[in-house]
Amino acid sequence: MQNVHLGLKENWRQFSLLVIVNAFVGGMVGLERSILPQIAEEEFGIAAKTAILSFIFVFGIVKALTNYFAGAFANRVGRKNLLVFGWLFGLPVPFILMFASDWNWIVAANVLLGINQGLAWSSTVVMKIDLVGEKQRGFAMGLNEFAGYLAVAVVAFLTGYIASAYGLRPYPFYIGIGMAVLGLLGSMFFVKDTKHHVAKEQSVSEVPRLHKPFWETSWRNPNLGSVTQAGLVNNLNDGMVWGIFPILLSGKGFDLAQIGIVTAVYPAVWGIGQLFTGLLADVFPKKWLLFWGMLLQGVALLVFVVAKEMWEYLALSAVLGFGTALVYPTFLATVAENTHPGDRAKSIGIFRLWRDLGYAIGAILTGFLADAFGMNVSIWVVGLLTILSAGVILVRMRVPKLHRFKA
Repeated sequence: MQNVHLGLKENWRQFSLLVIVNAFVGGMVGLERSILPQIAEEEFGIAAKTAILSFIFVFGIVKALTNYFAGAFANRVGRKNLLVFGWLFGLPVPFILMFASDWNWIVAANVLLGINQGLAWSSTVVMKIDLVGEKQRGFAMGLNEFAGYLAVAVVAFLTGYIASAYGLRPYPFYIGIGMAVLGLLGSMFFVKDTKHHVAKEQSVSEVPRLHKPFWETSWRNPNLGSVTQAGLVNNLNDGMVWGIFPILLSGKGFDLAQIGIVTAVYPAVWGIGQLFTGLLADVFPKKWLLFWGMLLQGVALLVFVVAKEMWEYLALSAVLGFGTALVYPTFLATVAENTHPGDRAKSIGIFRLWRDLGYAIGAILTGFLADAFGMNVSIWVVGLLTILSAGVILVRMRVPKLHRFKA
């Protein structure tokens, strides 16, 4: 352990490798981002929004539960092993999406994709935090989420473009085969476990242990609870954007290439923005980054309802992406700041359990509202919930004394 050093500079090779691996992880979600709702309508004749959003519901439930178990078993099984297992589950996904003969196969693919994301993304998050130690967690999470969500954006754009030129299947999903193979091989042969870095930080950490990690992370601890509810609402609105926006834009006369651009701008700004917002989370009080990020998201969603022109949707997608960029690395940095190294993986797993349940809740809520009252109502409701979440952060979250005067 005497040769183990914490810090981004000291571990930049492994850190950079994990950034690349997480880009492949994010790209696997990007495969579905632009075109799966169109496949549901055009190839399988599914009209009900609730049925179309079933793939997001299944993905959210499975990913959420996998996040929890990834956190619970990270210290026992090892971070690297969980990462490799995640890629083994992800490998069949593009093949199923290419050759699915009915919608049930698409839903089944999202079971595997949820396990892939829960194991692989959780592992890369925890390993990066292990490597950098206390000082640069926000920046580390910004780089991690930048890689993942920029890849979501790039692959979403590419699949939309390829689908408009060559058809919805199979060509857009060839990208996924390459990402899954490279992600698996890189994880197996080049990634190293970070258990020694955890032991090093445990020997010097002054953060108290959590007595009841599940309940304290879920709600009882004011800071952890505030972050957890905001994470759930954030992914609730992201699930709505994922499932409803392509249908909304298609109904307004936009073609697949245009839909691909609009749906790519949001995760692109989200991804690139985290390079800067992650740094902000190391300097400014995290409470205010979380408050303004959730507020921006909510306002952007409300204005989406009245937008008409392409440039308006692009601008709103950018605002929505920036609001998400403010909160996403800050979520994880806040959880890490408020937990002992021995509790960290478990607490991050619990946070990610609730956060990704937002996908499932968002799919049910927005699908029901869209079918019963129209898409505009579903977008309004989710926008208002997001603003309410910002209010919870404002009222409940505390700023640690050592951060009060950093800004």
